[in-house]
Amino acid sequence: MLDLPLVEELSPPPQVSAALRALQNWPNLLLLDSSRTGISTGRYSFLTADPFHFEVLQHAEFAGQNRMTAATPDDSDPLKNIERRLEEFPALQVAGLPPFQGGAAGMLSYDLNRAWERLPLPRSDEFRLPALAVGIYDWVLAWDHDQQRAWVISQGFPETDAARRLDRAAQRLRDVRSALECHSSDSPESCLPRRVTRQKNKLKIENCKLKIENLTSVRAAPGLPGLLSNFSRDEYLRTVERAIEYIYAGDIFQVNLSQRLLYELSETPVDLYLRLRERNPAPFAGYFAHDDWVVASASPERFVRVADGEVETRPIKGTRRRRAATPEADLFTRDELRESEKDQAENVMIVDLLRNDLSRVCAPGSIRVPELCRVETYETVQHLVSEVRGTLRTGQTAWDLLRAVFPGGSITGAPKVRSMEIIAELEPTARGPYCGSLFYLGFNGQADSNILIRTFTIRNGWIQCPVGGGIVAQSDPAAEYEETMVKADGMLRALK
Repeated sequence: MLDLPLVEELSPPPQVSAALRALQNWPNLLLLDSSRTGISTGRYSFLTADPFHFEVLQHAEFAGQNRMTAATPDDSDPLKNIERRLEEFPALQVAGLPPFQGGAAGMLSYDLNRAWERLPLPRSDEFRLPALAVGIYDWVLAWDHDQQRAWVISQGFPETDAARRLDRAAQRLRDVRSALECHSSDSPESCLPRRVTRQKNKLKIENCKLKIENLTSVRAAPGLPGLLSNFSRDEYLRTVERAIEYIYAGDIFQVNLSQRLLYELSETPVDLYLRLRERNPAPFAGYFAHDDWVVASASPERFVRVADGEVETRPIKGTRRRRAATPEADLFTRDELRESEKDQAENVMIVDLLRNDLSRVCAPGSIRVPELCRVETYETVQHLVSEVRGTLRTGQTAWDLLRAVFPGGSITGAPKVRSMEIIAELEPTARGPYCGSLFYLGFNGQADSNILIRTFTIRNGWIQCPVGGGIVAQSDPAAEYEETMVKADGMLRALK
């Protein structure tokens, strides 16, 4: 029997930031980064690149379809090809190691929602980021921050012949180890194995910069010189008022409304991300580089996780600015958030929505809410967070779960489909990766994912930095606008 995957512990474990720099020019580089450690959700980080299979899906390839059913042809399912390909390479979980040991991973854009629902097109989409960019990765550098250990795990796929698979696994392991060691004395470009093509997005991407006159609805924004938005403050307030009218009309109970902030790119995406993870650490952060665009996230929010058939989702609803300089005021803010009827109602609405979404794939009676409206503290904000769990029904997989719940209810609203229709009407520009997900789904069936909030998307010489919040009947438009800027604060710190 093959002794695979090959596993080599790195001692001492490399710093995540150093490993990212060392491999930054490898193609389709993906870092799933628990940059906020010391908490239960911040235990593991994963770095991988150069997948043996990669798929990119543009919106035009699926837009306008009806929601899929059991009778829907597989060819219309944007996840089916990658699911089929992954099934060709089953691998057991290696006990004692972090849960992602290779498999499918990448980005699902918010706008992938039109693959499962008939929804209006965004009014404008200047940056034209894909709906899906997912690879199958045969190696991963995995950290266990609790144990302060790290391993390279190399599966040897797509080879299936025993000898060739072992040879490939060994070569991949040597390539990764050499790149990590080479970085200490040479530039990352010179450390690439000959078989690996350099990642395009090393450049500042200034040669294809969109002119400001080609951007949609450009307005000056507060917080940082040169910062732009697709709303003025007054326009955002009027849009919140329109959302509240929909609530009173009975269309919805809640809708998530966002504004897109823009800032010119003046450095490498890796430098920007490393400053973001330092100034705004988060348990579900990530960095994903494909072709000429990058997603750099400091997300605090888990979307869905699957471990041994158990499902977990952790919606965030309810936010307050931290008063860290004054501990007493910070504690008061925490208590005020915990006791806020408006924020609790907002959170409970989304918990109910997610219970309904999970019921599509989970066993009857298995869905439960172990935590409701717990306050969690981050660098610049405090959040109300709940936890919903369930058990997958026999025959259901993590892929079925993604289809059932995507996109996350905390960034759409309730009812979900009508909320997404209203978002398409009220927001001037496409969300792109924002409110989508970075995820992995391993050869072993384990899966985890974030919701892409507190996220930079970089393309055409610009940094997109959308921020939003849930609108309910009790919402005050001015307070909702202020909440978006509170959420932007940690990211603006990285831009300064």
